[in-house]
Amino acid sequence: MMEIKPLACEPFDSLFGAFASAFADYEMQLDKEGFAAMLRRRGFDPALSFAAFDGGRIVAFTLNGTGQFDGKYTAYDTGTGTLKVYRGRGLATRIFEHSIPYLREAGIGQYLLEVLQHNTRAVTLYRTLGFEVSREFHYFRQSKDNVLNNVPDLPACRIETIDTHRISTLPDFGDFTPSWQNSSEAIARSPEDFTAFGVYEGTKLIGRGIFEPASGDITSLAVDAKHRRKGVGSLLFGKMLSRIANHSIKIINTDTRCEGITAFLCSKNIFPAGKQYEMIKRFDRWI
Repeated sequence: MMEIKPLACEPFDSLFGAFASAFADYEMQLDKEGFAAMLRRRGFDPALSFAAFDGGRIVAFTLNGTGQFDGKYTAYDTGTGTLKVYRGRGLATRIFEHSIPYLREAGIGQYLLEVLQHNTRAVTLYRTLGFEVSREFHYFRQSKDNVLNNVPDLPACRIETIDTHRISTLPDFGDFTPSWQNSSEAIARSPEDFTAFGVYEGTKLIGRGIFEPASGDITSLAVDAKHRRKGVGSLLFGKMLSRIANHSIKIINTDTRCEGITAFLCSKNIFPAGKQYEMIKRFDRWI
C-alpha cells in the first residue's frame, strides 16, 4: 500500500539508497560523502521532507531544505526523484501537494527550486503546480586539464586564505544575487567543506573566491568592479584551481544576464553546458 510520510525518522542510508536508485541513470553521480555534503549545504530539513513508501520502501521523494531567501522563510527543493519503475504515476505531484499544509504551518512563505531547461516534462509539471520562472542560470563543467588560464604577474597583489566562517561579513563583489546553494547562508551551514581565498591590494580586499576542493564546485568568483580586466580574476582563479582535488570543475547557477562571468569562463575554455530555470511558488499562490 502506497503511503506518504515525512522523513524525520528515516535513516541516512535509506535516504541515500533511494536517491542513488532514483538518479542511477543520470550522468552525475554522488557517493555517500557527496550526498551528505549536498544535504548540509542545501539546508535539508527531514521534518519538512516527504516520500512515498511502498511496503516500507521509499519509491519517490522530495528532500526539502529550509532557510532565508530574498527576505522570506523559504523551502527549497534539494532533490526530487522517483524510482524508475514507479515513474509516470504522478507521485511527485502527490508528494508536493501532501507537503503544502505542513510547509504553511511551519511558516514557509515561498517554495524555490531549479530545474534543467531540457527537462520539459518537469518544467511543465512545475508550471501546472503554480511555479513561475524567476531567473535563468547557466551551468559549466570542464576537466581541469582542459582549462586555459594564464596567471599574470601582479606584484602589488597578494592572495590570502579567508576564514569561511567570516564570508557573510565580507564584500560580495558579485553582479547578481547568488542562488540558494551558492549563498553565504549555504556556506555557513558547512564552512568546513569550503575553502576561500581573497586577493588584497595593500589592506584592501579586491576579489574573492569560494569553492569546494573535494567536488571542484566553484561557488563564487568575483572582483571589485574597479579592479576588473587587470588579471585579478585570473590570479584568483589559478589559486583556486591549484587547490581543487577533483579532476574536473563545475560552476553552477550563474545568471544568464551576467555577461561578464560568462565571458570570463569562456576565455578559460569553460563553456556553458546547459541552462536551468530558477522557479518560485509564492506564499499567496499556494494550491
